[in-house]
Amino acid sequence: MLAPLFKCPSCGSNRVVKNGKSHSGKQNHKCRTCGRQFVSEPANTTISDETKVLIDKLLSEAIPVASISRITEVSETWLYNYLKSKLNAYGKWAGDRQQNEVS
Repeated sequence: MLAPLFKCPSCGSNRVVKNGKSHSGKQNHKCRTCGRQFVSEPANTTISDETKVLIDKLLSEAIPVASISRITEVSETWLYNYLKSKLNAYGKWAGDRQQNEVS
């Protein structure tokens, strides 16, 4: 029997089986231990906390989004979504703060 080529990114188990193809044509795998489905070489990668801190600093300096995207090597779409989530979080925080001042 051949050794499995992949380990589950969640639990580290080597009980992994093929599970069809993704919409982009890449091979899907499924862990028989935890049930997690994953692609062996995902195109999307997670953005590190260090990169997010750098993006926050660059945004505070009023640098254009296109430049920040180029400098940090993240997509403009991801950057706009990140900025929107930051603004929504700030809006909720500001709304809570205003309610506390009224009380």
